[in-house]
Amino acid sequence: MENVLDLNHQNFEQTVASGVTLVDFWAEWCGPCRMMLPNLAQFAQETVGKVKVAKVNVDENMDLAQRFRIMGIPALIVFKDGQIVKQVSGVHSVEQLVELTDPFL
Repeated sequence: MENVLDLNHQNFEQTVASGVTLVDFWAEWCGPCRMMLPNLAQFAQETVGKVKVAKVNVDENMDLAQRFRIMGIPALIVFKDGQIVKQVSGVHSVEQLVELTDPFL
C-alpha cells in the first residue's frame, strides 16, 4: 500500500516521534482488518504531508501489541509527537479516520 508504512520494533519509535501518526494494528487472518485496508490506503493518499499512516502486524510484532495492550483488532492509535492521543477499535470509514485525526493537526 502506497503511503502506508510497515512498522516493527526497529522503526516504531522514530516514526511516531514527531507529528501526527495513525497506526493500525492488524493481522493477515483478520477479516475486519482486511476490510479496513482500502480505507486506510485512501486516507493515507488523501493526507500525505499531514498525517503519517502506518500499520503493525500483531503476529509479527507481538512485543508492540503487548506494549500497547491490543486486545482486539483492528485497533487504531493516533500518536501526536510520540504520545497516544486517541485509541479506537473496529472498522472505520475514511471520513471517520479524518474525524479521528483532525483535532490533532
